[in-house]
Amino acid sequence: MCLGIPAQVVELIDAELQLAKVDVSGVRRTVNVALLDGETAVGDWVLLHVGFALARIDEEEALETRSLLERLGEPYELELGELRASRI
Repeated sequence: MCLGIPAQVVELIDAELQLAKVDVSGVRRTVNVALLDGETAVGDWVLLHVGFALARIDEEEALETRSLLERLGEPYELELGELRASRI
């Protein structure tokens, strides 16, 4: 299962390649932010899917979505496991 999950930008890695490091429930991963409108900043919340930040979301929406995903249980844990295994 592939979920769109909230992630918070914790580091800007490469402006030219549009790469940033994000945190997803304690898992950190380098992702592509090229699909986002405007500049990306540390602290931004984004909706992450298959290594790409698809949209910027506000903190309230991010936390509510993460809470919902955590209540799903196993599908969310599997997604986090896949993120851990594929870290760049």
